[in-house]
Amino acid sequence: MKNILVFSVILLSLAACKGRINSKAEPKSAHQVTQVAEFKGQQVTGIAIANSGRMFVNFPRWREGVENAVVKVDGNKNKSYPNLEWNSWEIGQPVVADKFIAVQSVLAHDDKLYVLDTRNPQFKTVLDAPRVFVFDLKSNTLTATYILEKNSFHSDSYINDLRVDGDKIYFTDSGHAGLVVYNIATGTSKRILNDHFSTSAEVPFLTFAGTQWKRSVHSDGIELDVKNQRLLYHALTGYSLYSIPTAAFDLDNKTEIEKTVRLESKTAAPDGMIFDDKGFLYYADLENNKIDYLKPDGTIHTLIQGVDVRWADSFSIYKDDLYYTNSRINEVTGPIDEMVFTVNKIKLPLN
Repeated sequence: MKNILVFSVILLSLAACKGRINSKAEPKSAHQVTQVAEFKGQQVTGIAIANSGRMFVNFPRWREGVENAVVKVDGNKNKSYPNLEWNSWEIGQPVVADKFIAVQSVLAHDDKLYVLDTRNPQFKTVLDAPRVFVFDLKSNTLTATYILEKNSFHSDSYINDLRVDGDKIYFTDSGHAGLVVYNIATGTSKRILNDHFSTSAEVPFLTFAGTQWKRSVHSDGIELDVKNQRLLYHALTGYSLYSIPTAAFDLDNKTEIEKTVRLESKTAAPDGMIFDDKGFLYYADLENNKIDYLKPDGTIHTLIQGVDVRWADSFSIYKDDLYYTNSRINEVTGPIDEMVFTVNKIKLPLN
């Protein structure tokens, strides 16, 4: 559920990917996995690494006992970001403007940290309009708050992930299927593909070692092809990667918008997604403890598979390493006090 922007090109042939996949499995990685952080009893989802190398992670308020919504990771030390006060809200307290309520994702972009607050703790209902808090990473101060308009979210929305491109911020909604754009210049937001087949869950469960994880999770993973101005998105409980031109958000006719949707590839069921500078698109195969990547030629490869991948939730790339969070969502059946959640890294493939 759960990245730094990597501007890259995805050159996918619809004819090659429609109805079939040329998949090459490489279950053993040539690169070593390194654990870089762990959190006991605190379920991590999002990760963002700034240009300076500073690492930030977030913890969604899916239950009581969340100690921090956002922290800066520095070795073995985790510091509340930007401070304790911003992270001090607890379930049952009044909602206030200057505290994190239910953070799902973080994104580092242009020396700023974008913190996506769903305002929907425990998936019960949206308590306040979903929003993005923007912090200057040099001064560690809030510089902007972008609040979604009422026509762009529902009471059961869970605004899940985001990408930034100039004065536009794009979002997926995994609680109520759809995509949203926020226009920074005008302060307005717009929703498209509401309950569309491409943004909706395809299946009611995922299967882990023969056991069904019964959830229907809609449009979740998101990534931006900046050069071609296409937004890629994927339902979490689904096996289809779709894209839409960013210009479609400017259209007013629903039918015309839907005509621009394109199937890019059939894939495993993933969570977050990220491009590297070669145009490789990385995503998890949640059901098989894998991280795969889709090449521009349409082939799918496995970067890593095994016990070091336990619901790879979100990704960030820094100095040729792919960082990912292990949120272990399918393993949670009760209290998580004794569970350990990690951030790992692995070298990117050369070709």
